[in-house]
Amino acid sequence: MTSTKPGSQIGGYRREVDYQKLGPALLISSSLVLAIRTARWEPMQSDGLANIDWEKEVEHSVRIAKIMLSHLTSRYPDLFQSKDVAWYVATDEEVPK
Repeated sequence: MTSTKPGSQIGGYRREVDYQKLGPALLISSSLVLAIRTARWEPMQSDGLANIDWEKEVEHSVRIAKIMLSHLTSRYPDLFQSKDVAWYVATDEEVPK
């Protein structure tokens, strides 16, 4: 339970994955997925216009990487950097009657 009232007592800490530091991991994993999926594509000449197939492939690669990271963080949280998050002891005022 979290509390923002002054005078709240911290009951302890729990370890949670630090999701703010997963940005580079998402970028690297989505780039790897994209590279693997497009390795056999013919080289394209870019004339400044967006290629719809390429944009769809990038979106799909990011989606796959998000699913993969979500799976790993939920089942194997020890693989990632963690942080201590405080949990608070409920006072008499905060307990429902």
